[in-house]
Amino acid sequence: MNTTSPSISSNLQDAQRAQHTSSHNTHMFNSVTHTSPLLTPETAKLDIRNLNFYYGQAQALKNINMIIPENRITALIGPSGCGKSTLLRVFNRIYDIYPKLRAEGEVLFDGQNILSDNISVNELRAKIGMVFQKPVPFPMTIYENIAYAIRHYEKLSKAEMNNRVEKVLRDVALWDEVKDKLHQSALGLSGGQQQRLCIARAVALKPEVLLLDEPTSALDPISTAKVEQLIEQLKSKYTVLIVTHNMQQAARISDYTGFMFLGKLIELDTSNNIFTNPKQQQTEDYITGRFG
Repeated sequence: MNTTSPSISSNLQDAQRAQHTSSHNTHMFNSVTHTSPLLTPETAKLDIRNLNFYYGQAQALKNINMIIPENRITALIGPSGCGKSTLLRVFNRIYDIYPKLRAEGEVLFDGQNILSDNISVNELRAKIGMVFQKPVPFPMTIYENIAYAIRHYEKLSKAEMNNRVEKVLRDVALWDEVKDKLHQSALGLSGGQQQRLCIARAVALKPEVLLLDEPTSALDPISTAKVEQLIEQLKSKYTVLIVTHNMQQAARISDYTGFMFLGKLIELDTSNNIFTNPKQQQTEDYITGRFG
């Protein structure tokens, strides 16, 4: 169950801006993907091969090849409009609901190409959950925010539903804060609590992969710390892919980091290597603030 619709028009504008970037910059930032030896098809939860994505005629992703390892946190960094959020939206096929958007190439999820016409998109979105930048709880009770999502995929008894709701709220460290107001509106929660509720709604469907698109950008530092702690705990059960503009956050919580620019994956390696010994000069220029 998705938390909100993505801003497709904004992404289209980003793609068009990327295509009109000066030829000097395009020459400077040719795609040079470096993959850690630890990242192999055998360790992959998602294996992306020759992926291209288009908003109409505007190409937003260009020949992406990368491994997303199972039960690890992979962060995507890069300037606005470089394709990070678009890449996340490919992984659960959310672009399908918009005309003239298309993906080419392969995205193997446990060995199966999710871009195939034979894939059940509803089942895919249950297995690959997504949480967006702004917390958007449903305008209903805290309890129903979780139960409503589950009912779309499973038939549970009242007791089973109560147990599931409690479990996922405990999983996101929210139970103790809301257990006495489950039947109050979720809109009364703080921003940080709302975002953890949105994460709970995603994990309630028992996904295998969690896509997090700047999940803390709208939160205060204390709420951000709680969500970061939660994300680190979630990797024991889920494969996590997070888009962030906060490079300190990527360094703190991720196992691997990929740097993107102009729709290309420039470098992918362990986060320690990316932030202390990047292989590509353009990666170093970005993380040290020389551009971006």
